[in-house]
Amino acid sequence: MLALQCPDAGSILPNRSPLTRPWQRRSRDAEEGDVLTDQPTTAAFDRTERAGSPGLVLLFATCLVAPIAAFSVLPKDQAGTLVIGLLTVLAVIGIFALFGYAVGFFQFSGQAARSDLTRLICDSEPEGAVVSDGDGKILYANDAYMRISGARDPSQLKVVERLFSGSSDVSESIYRLAQAARDGKRNTEELRLSPPLAGDSGVGWYRVRVRPLNFSGSKRATLWTVADVTRERERHENVFQELQHAIDFLDHAPAGFFSCDAAGAVSYMNATLAGWLDYDLAQVGSGGLELNDFIAGGGAVLLSSIAGGPGDVITEQLDLDLKRRNGRSLPVRLLHRVAFGQDGLAGASRTLVFNRAPGEEPAEDLRAAEVRFARVFLAAPMAMAIVDRGGRIKRSNTAFAKLMPEALKGADPAQRTIYGGIAEPNRGAVEAAVVAAAELKTDIAPADVQLSGDRSARLLFSPSDEADGPGATIYALDTTELRTLKENFAQSQKMQAIGQLAGGVAHDFNNVLTAIIGYSDLLLANHRPTDPSFQDIMQIKQNANRAAGLVRQLLAFSRRQTLRPEVLQLGDVLSELQLLMRRLVGEKISLELRHGRDLWLVKADLNQFEQVVINLVVNARDAMPKGGKIELLIKNLAAADCAKLNEKSLPAADYVMIEVADAGTGIPEDVRDKIFEPFFTTKEVGKGTGLGLAMVYGIVKQTGGYVFCDSTVGVGTTFRILLPRYVPVAGEEEVRKEAAKKPAADLTGHGTILLVEDEEAVRAFGARALSARGYTVLEAANGVEALEVAEKNPKIDLIVSDVVMPEMDGPTMFGEMRKRGVLAKVIFVSGYAEDAFQKNLPEGEDFGFLAKPFTLKQLVEAVKGAAPPA
Repeated sequence: MLALQCPDAGSILPNRSPLTRPWQRRSRDAEEGDVLTDQPTTAAFDRTERAGSPGLVLLFATCLVAPIAAFSVLPKDQAGTLVIGLLTVLAVIGIFALFGYAVGFFQFSGQAARSDLTRLICDSEPEGAVVSDGDGKILYANDAYMRISGARDPSQLKVVERLFSGSSDVSESIYRLAQAARDGKRNTEELRLSPPLAGDSGVGWYRVRVRPLNFSGSKRATLWTVADVTRERERHENVFQELQHAIDFLDHAPAGFFSCDAAGAVSYMNATLAGWLDYDLAQVGSGGLELNDFIAGGGAVLLSSIAGGPGDVITEQLDLDLKRRNGRSLPVRLLHRVAFGQDGLAGASRTLVFNRAPGEEPAEDLRAAEVRFARVFLAAPMAMAIVDRGGRIKRSNTAFAKLMPEALKGADPAQRTIYGGIAEPNRGAVEAAVVAAAELKTDIAPADVQLSGDRSARLLFSPSDEADGPGATIYALDTTELRTLKENFAQSQKMQAIGQLAGGVAHDFNNVLTAIIGYSDLLLANHRPTDPSFQDIMQIKQNANRAAGLVRQLLAFSRRQTLRPEVLQLGDVLSELQLLMRRLVGEKISLELRHGRDLWLVKADLNQFEQVVINLVVNARDAMPKGGKIELLIKNLAAADCAKLNEKSLPAADYVMIEVADAGTGIPEDVRDKIFEPFFTTKEVGKGTGLGLAMVYGIVKQTGGYVFCDSTVGVGTTFRILLPRYVPVAGEEEVRKEAAKKPAADLTGHGTILLVEDEEAVRAFGARALSARGYTVLEAANGVEALEVAEKNPKIDLIVSDVVMPEMDGPTMFGEMRKRGVLAKVIFVSGYAEDAFQKNLPEGEDFGFLAKPFTLKQLVEAVKGAAPPA
């Protein structure tokens, strides 16, 4: 007996042997809604089917009843023999039954029930299933296969290879399936039959699958499944046709449409938009078109800059110009929608494009758009104008009229050109830029132009395609303030460079003057006033001191001079200075001093500040050769009132302001920017050094203040000095007074002094002066030699060192001395201010300071104050 299970749900059992690999699948038609019948319409064919045997059951019952009857009828010995014989037969039958069950020849009723259930499932499958052996003999066919093949009984069944025959396409597919069956492989083919298996006309589509069924210990079988997919293909074709219709509708819609990714690559563009832009539709979406290729003026940045959160859908309305392939512009309105994923990244866009070229939009929309554009255009804060190829202004906004009023003058529109009001040297560049824009060129370089009234502007150009021909759209930025800042910055750099030069010259000159003054003092110490050479030496010293004054002015300008700031009340300072100033101005000029109440304190060098005021008063006197009046005003200027001065470089803070005003000839505008430069003067040769105002500028800046000049030719000049308000710190007054103590009258002393100076003449003078007053002097030409001397002479009481030296400067040497355990006091000697190098010293260290050029007396007084007592 041959038993067979369903190929889709269980296993085929040839000779009652189970399959080793089950095969499970879901029917495609069942997934798509096909109705499965509970019972097959025709009986499935199974060569292995066999019913039970009633005769065998009756025989088995007789064998059980016979022994009982034998004991009733036969003698006991015969009945026993008969029973033993029957039991022997039953035992042999049982042994054979157990052996048959073990090898699978027999099955219990539960397994038979399961086989019936799986057979029922296979028989009711909507796809046809047929199993054939290696010889092409059909072992099983379900109801669906018999229906598809048109067989009414098993004798009419055909294998799949014979069932499908016809055109060459079908034969090739069947050959591939049969070859896969012979090779024990899987394969699937879809066949098109015309006419179909069931019917005389039309087309039928069938999906045929083949796969091997492997049995342990038996021949190979093959499972074929055949499904009628005609309705499925019809649905697909209908969907495809509907999709083609939708694409056709979208391609020929009256509005443009495109889609792009976050990087700007266009994946789709409809035929309408491609026609507007004169692009080949076959090339769009092939990876060769970007937003920048057809959006003019960098408008693609607006699309890529749209941002949203995770899950957001953002829709933006943008009015832009597209760029045709020939370079002409196309005004459009975009409805740009972007959906953002849960990760916050932008997906593909959906963008509608509406043509806004003249004649394309309804009249009402055009009028509304014109009104909106006019309002935005006229109210824009940037100056804009639209010009034709010849530079004639066709339209401009309010900001342009304010910036370039000369361009709009003239009753004749032809006279209103962009070149009006532009300085002649700049017109050529503007004309070339306008022509380039009219030729639809991009990346046109901006033009910086000079306007009337000492104003300047930067012009930017972009192409403009108007109805009456191409031209240019010009955007103008007022750069007057920026130019002024640049000029001020350049002037500041120039002044800084001159200051560095002046400071360097002054430093070297100070060494020479120090030697001249020092040796003059040594000579004066050895000559009496009655000596004929005494007066000559005095002249040398006086001229050296005069030269030292010029050096101080250079250092003041370079802001490197030595200042001794102290807390001052400027009202009291100028009141005490008033008598001296009156003598300086003479009898023809009156001097009036006015100051407010409760003036704030400032911190400045008293002597230097007096020089500043005297210099300004003398300049005011020279500006009024016929006499006049000089007014000095001192008042507090609060931070809230700083803006009233209209000085952009003045930060808002509390200041004490000193005004020096005269009614003289005034300073011309072309000279005013140079008055603080060194060696610049308008006086006659021999009547001015050109360092007066440079010194004023340097002292005020070094003090932390500001100086401004306001002058009108023929009216007068006013200089304003603003010094920052100072808030006293507890204990500072006592420290200042203690520092002002006078040195002792006895200038002799003792101890070992290390003198470090790179200028040989200055070093020789200092060593001679200190040795003559009882000190032991060790000399070094730079910091490196000083360290070597200190190692050989550990008992050094005082170090007198220059600051600027080759190889190793004074502050660096000071730090190395402290690292090596040298604790001697230090006096630094320099022509620069002490705060110029104080930041380079070790934190918390105390030192003395002696400014160059110095006299012999100043040197020995400084050493006496710092050297150990006798």
